[in-house]
Amino acid sequence: MTPEMQPMGAAAQGNEPMRGGTWYGKVLSLCFVVFCFEIGVFLVVFPWLDYWESNSLAGYAPWLEDVWGNPYFRGALSGLGLVNIYISFLEIVRLIRGQVERASAGLK
Repeated sequence: MTPEMQPMGAAAQGNEPMRGGTWYGKVLSLCFVVFCFEIGVFLVVFPWLDYWESNSLAGYAPWLEDVWGNPYFRGALSGLGLVNIYISFLEIVRLIRGQVERASAGLK
């Protein structure tokens, strides 16, 4: 198939991943890493602070106060935070692996 006959975007769909191929894709991926890591650390730490109990959100729905103070609920939020941190590390590995693959192929 000649380049003129290729569908639009077929040349861009080579071995290069969707994100991380261009400089703005790398910046977007890096912002995603920082966002996931920050949310993860917040969700791991904040449910166990004293401020968690004095939160005004529990005052809006008094029937949720038992759930809000439950250690299992706090643990579930901390587990979700650990998942976010894990996703951020996986994204960093994906970015580094893409850089190494492009460098070994002689691409920038």
